[in-house]
Amino acid sequence: MTAPKGTILVTGANGGLGSAIVGSIASRPELAAYYGVYTVRDVATAGPLQSALQATKFHLHDVMSLDLSELSSVREAAATINAKVSAGDIPRIRALVLNAGYREPQGQTWTKGGLDTAFASNYLGHWLLVLLLLQSIDRDSGRVVILGGWVHDPLDKANKASGAFEEEEWKKIFADASSGTVESVAKGTWSPSPDDPSKDPRGLSGIRRYGAAKLCSIMMILELQRRLNSDPKLSGISVLGLDPGMMPTKITTGTLSWPIRSLVFIVAHISSRISPNGMMRLPRKSAGDILAAALKTDPPFDERLKGLYFNGSEPKEVSIEAKDVEKRAAVWKASVDYAELKEGETCLVHWA
Repeated sequence: MTAPKGTILVTGANGGLGSAIVGSIASRPELAAYYGVYTVRDVATAGPLQSALQATKFHLHDVMSLDLSELSSVREAAATINAKVSAGDIPRIRALVLNAGYREPQGQTWTKGGLDTAFASNYLGHWLLVLLLLQSIDRDSGRVVILGGWVHDPLDKANKASGAFEEEEWKKIFADASSGTVESVAKGTWSPSPDDPSKDPRGLSGIRRYGAAKLCSIMMILELQRRLNSDPKLSGISVLGLDPGMMPTKITTGTLSWPIRSLVFIVAHISSRISPNGMMRLPRKSAGDILAAALKTDPPFDERLKGLYFNGSEPKEVSIEAKDVEKRAAVWKASVDYAELKEGETCLVHWA
């Protein structure tokens, strides 16, 4: 067997989209030639991932435990990966796919450190993971692919389907760039879930907090790329974002009855044929877009493009808030504080 071309790291590899990404890698020889590092919350219950890996016997890979909501787990996983790359046990990271997602349909939970779990799982854990792994990313052609979604933009018309952002108070996620505004999102006091679930039967509070975490992730596309561009050793790394659309996976259909889930799957199948980059898509289509963003160097994912966002395979503008330089700087500064990032933990020059 020839040496792997590079490493592909995928977080949330056991979910509906995550296992579809891994299945696509394992079933295509040109992708299976990469080394795979697949992180899951619990290796013992990673059935969908293991099924996806059965598509090939020739894809070298590791399956690792990673709880993105706990920063100690992020640091432990990053240290293990960095050590393997440094020792030459696995090749440098060609693509780092931040796929893992978490949304609470009802109720609200917090991490041990007092952060909103949606904020920590969807954004902060990923942010820290990237900063820690920069030393192991291919500095000439490495890519970080961040999964977004229309829910990051309260003004996106696609949000009308849920109605989560219809009221005026939800039209902005960060009212300003103050530390208090960022803290309200980080600690879940912005759109908190009521103690009585009957007061929020559709789980709109959870959708809004999920959207807030996704906005932070979209901000990272632009802010991280800006900092990489000014780094003499890391300027070759590109950061891209991608909206995979709504798919019939657990994060969107987990609370629905089996007949309704089946109907959603049928609708997604029909919709994906009529409008490939429409609201409803199948996981295999989105997996293909993500892998193209991660590894292809031809249009629309030209290797010269950096800091861009896509809706499936089409370029798309990020939200007005994501473009706000002051808000992005405030979120970055808060991330450094909440993650307790210290000098020497990341090789990024302008990390503070």
